[in-house]
Amino acid sequence: MSSEPLTRIYTVPLRRAFEAPRYRRTKVAIRLIREFATRHMKSEEVKLDEDLNRYLWSRGIGNPPRRVKLEMEKDKDGVVSIRLAAETGQ
Repeated sequence: MSSEPLTRIYTVPLRRAFEAPRYRRTKVAIRLIREFATRHMKSEEVKLDEDLNRYLWSRGIGNPPRRVKLEMEKDKDGVVSIRLAAETGQ
């Protein structure tokens, strides 16, 4: 295994969060992001960036975004760090 971290960019759909009641949707969206990272990056330890958390909560608890583009980075210890992907070309 190489010494550099594994970095991937994903667009995570959050439509399942809208099946929850309005007073729970953003919390469910955060849980969905953690589950997505666990499944795709093969790691149990997941850390969300503060800017990502603010972005998810920016529209309140009842109206999270429908999808979010994320950059996931797995270090050599197996910890996955998740942050908003830089908008390229826009």
